[in-house]
Amino acid sequence: MAIPDFQTLMLPVLQIAGDGQEHTTSETIEIIASHFGLTDSDRTELLPSGRQFRFDNRVTWARAYLKMSGLLESLGRGKFRITQGGLEVLQSNPERINIKFLEQFPEFKAARSRPAVVKDPQEVDVESSDTPEELLEASYQSLRSDLARELIDRVMACSPRFFEKLVVDLLVSMGYGGSRLDAGERIGQSGDGGVDGIIKEDRLGLDVVYIQAKRWEGTVGRPIVQGFAGSLEGFRARKGVMITTSAFSKDAKEYIERIEKKIVLIDGEQLAQFMIDYGIGVTEVATYTVKKADLDYFGEDQ
Repeated sequence: MAIPDFQTLMLPVLQIAGDGQEHTTSETIEIIASHFGLTDSDRTELLPSGRQFRFDNRVTWARAYLKMSGLLESLGRGKFRITQGGLEVLQSNPERINIKFLEQFPEFKAARSRPAVVKDPQEVDVESSDTPEELLEASYQSLRSDLARELIDRVMACSPRFFEKLVVDLLVSMGYGGSRLDAGERIGQSGDGGVDGIIKEDRLGLDVVYIQAKRWEGTVGRPIVQGFAGSLEGFRARKGVMITTSAFSKDAKEYIERIEKKIVLIDGEQLAQFMIDYGIGVTEVATYTVKKADLDYFGEDQ
């Protein structure tokens, strides 16, 4: 099943604490996951940042909002307990607890109106299914997607020679090719046998990678990829990279999975993502660092 949104998780979290005993976040995560019948795949789904499980993040935020409302209290590192106010809420037998429901509590309103606290993205839509972190990451991914499309458009408008330079810059930034000069002398020089260039796999040149990089307009099919694989045979090469500004067909992708040689296909979308990751053709506008309380410093869960 789909992972419940964090507002849906508020009532189950409060119900678990309803026995008045001390509970931990990790224990609560396990109980709720079992209650909703989440699969291992659901449990291991990550946020776009890849640094936290989506379900764990949602349970944590559900607990945080209940604490902000005075319905739960912290007892230390990841530990919490229900308050009298929380017990009274459970006694009223609510069908659902969400942000709109929590707005009745003065503690919640006060916490969200403090001048020193950055306004919560949830204030824009109290029925949002995303946690503040998910909203932030979704906005980041949207900006990144827009940038990726712009990069490909600009690459397509540039000359073939500039594209060769871009490929060199990217591969060197990724750690291939030794020096920029070494790589530059190799890429785009051979044009022989279906191979556009050769680049060192490491700085010592213990192995080499053969490259074909072209700004194809349409989808690159299996015949083109197979032709490149045949060219590698002529060089007695084992590794190759094909880079295009368009896309590879399903047959092309399946073909490289069946052959002995190691060929990596980089389509336009992946090329743009690599350019963003390695700072090729982009400039930094702003940096936002998301931080959390250092529990070792405070000695308790804040």
